[in-house]
Amino acid sequence: MTRVKFLSNRESLSGFEIIGHSSDDCNDFEGKIVCAAVSSAAYMTANTITEIIGDECDIDVDDAKMRVSVKNPSQRTIAVLEGLKLHLTELSKQYSKRIKITTEV
Repeated sequence: MTRVKFLSNRESLSGFEIIGHSSDDCNDFEGKIVCAAVSSAAYMTANTITEIIGDECDIDVDDAKMRVSVKNPSQRTIAVLEGLKLHLTELSKQYSKRIKITTEV
């Protein structure tokens, strides 16, 4: 299962952490599709925040793990993070056994 934790600085979203795979094994086609969707959305979010908006982040990426923590999120970055949260929340409704969403304050 993929676990998505949204980070909050009490006022707004300030990042996210994604851990795990949505697939059970290498033959799990649906799980691979869901995993790819989550990964693509996460990378697009991270790249938009750092390369388009230009906000400073701490980023840690490893196998089955991505953590993006924005130091001082601008309103544009907060909007992008809210968009990611909406996207992954809707995806988790469709694939509830593959994605779990939480928020950490």
